[in-house]
Amino acid sequence: MKAGISAKQHVKSGIVAMHHMRAVGFLVVAAALCVAASADFLAMWSPDEFHPSPALTRIDSLSRYCPSLRGTRADTRIFVYEGAASGPTLLVLGGTHPNEPAGFMAATVLLENIIIRTGRVFIIPQACASGFTCTDPLEGSPQTFSLQTQSGKRIFRFGGRAANVVDQWPDPLVYLHYPSGQQLSGNETRNLNRAYPGRQDGSLTEQTAFAIVSLIREEHVDLAVDLHEAAPEIPIINAIVTHEKGRELAANAVLNLEFENLQFALELSPANFHGLSHREWGDWTPVIPFLMETSNPIQGRLRGTTSEQLIVDGVDPWYLIAGRLGTMRITYDEAGESLSGRVGRHLQALRALVDVYNEEHPDSALVLEGLPGYGELTARGVHQYLR
Repeated sequence: MKAGISAKQHVKSGIVAMHHMRAVGFLVVAAALCVAASADFLAMWSPDEFHPSPALTRIDSLSRYCPSLRGTRADTRIFVYEGAASGPTLLVLGGTHPNEPAGFMAATVLLENIIIRTGRVFIIPQACASGFTCTDPLEGSPQTFSLQTQSGKRIFRFGGRAANVVDQWPDPLVYLHYPSGQQLSGNETRNLNRAYPGRQDGSLTEQTAFAIVSLIREEHVDLAVDLHEAAPEIPIINAIVTHEKGRELAANAVLNLEFENLQFALELSPANFHGLSHREWGDWTPVIPFLMETSNPIQGRLRGTTSEQLIVDGVDPWYLIAGRLGTMRITYDEAGESLSGRVGRHLQALRALVDVYNEEHPDSALVLEGLPGYGELTARGVHQYLR
């Protein structure tokens, strides 16, 4: 009897030991997955590299215009270019929404190729710097995308639409825009393009907006352009949106772009929708503001596989079907909506706005060179213009 009990105890001990070994194995696997996930998470906090053109005058930071941003992940670089002769000042923003890559890539191409003769240019390639440290939940977005340049591969982060919740938390149930009191969904509290004119003692996003508006005022910016993208099914794509003070200038630019076989819609900023750059910049400062939208399939609800290739090539089979059915305002075919083409649209339209402004102000022109256009970018690829 004692021997039988001993045998059972031996078997039981073996089973317990096996369960312990399995548990240890699961813990080891879980720890390895946590380490890998942590590495991916922390990698998003490493800033992207930029290689400014030789025309660079200096690099500032947004905290210069709102000191409370210093030391936060919302502080971001400002690349400043000054010509030999005085002239108007241009501000270009990319990365207001970090999941709209053509915006910050157009700003990057601009800062890495610009030659300036007269006037000044301020370029903020990643305006919502906090948003580049995360991706949007439930979207399955890649964290990065890469481009093979002449001197090697460059990797860029693909972020979320708004500031990282780690940097600004919690979201309210209802976001109240300052100072209008307009009510929006709570998560819009982290959306930079709902936060203007901002406030110095507000949330991190409001402080970011305040810094940009302060820059516009203190540097006496004449023209300001905010570069965006939107889903192909959204009505306002391939468009220039302007405050009423820039309506005539934008209309002439759109007409000139038509002669260059590029179609842009002209949209006026709604006076009763607050927080937007093209509305609040125009209302609160003397600047003439514009916002530009290109068509980006990775943001759309109809898309199939969400991948790095979709960011770069812009080819999606489901949008091809939608295009054949004529359900979109744009022509979408097998060529897709490539990153090179989208960046090209932004830069061509930017050049058109500057040209019209110079025509209207012949005694004070902004003279820029080295800026590739739509034809060059689509023929050679955006990677050829990265240093």
